[in-house]
Amino acid sequence: MKKYEIIPHTSDVRLKVNGLNLEELFRNALEGMNSIIDGEKIPGKEGLIIDEIESFADDASLLLVDFLSGTLTLTHTKKAIFDTVRFSSLNENYFKAVISGYPVNGFEEDIKAVTYGETNIVKNIQGYFETVILFDI
Repeated sequence: MKKYEIIPHTSDVRLKVNGLNLEELFRNALEGMNSIIDGEKIPGKEGLIIDEIESFADDASLLLVDFLSGTLTLTHTKKAIFDTVRFSSLNENYFKAVISGYPVNGFEEDIKAVTYGETNIVKNIQGYFETVILFDI
C-alpha cells in the first residue's frame, strides 16, 4: 500500500491517500501535502514550532479537509513545515492534535487551499481507508 500518490491534474494538484485507519490516513495526507509544498529548512535554525489545532465536522472527509486546512494556515502564517502530528482525540467527527515542525526559507509550491470537491473517505476492497484530495495552487 502506497501512503500517497500525486495524480496529474490540469491546473491543481490531486493527491490520492491511503491508510490502515483514520489516524494513518490523516498522517499520510499531511505527509503528502508537505511533499507538494516542499519547504527548505533554514540552516542553523533547528528549533521546533509547536501549535495545537482542533475541529468538529459532519463526517471524516470534511474533518480531513479541516485538518489539512488548519495545518496549511499555520504553515503560511508561521512559515514552517509541520511534519509531526500527535492526536489526543480523533474520530469521524472531531479531532484535537498537537502539530510540530520546522521553519523554512520558502516553499517550492504554494498551496492556496484544500478543497472539499473530491474528498470522500471510503474503505477500499483491501480494507484500507482511501481518498483523493484536491489542492488549489
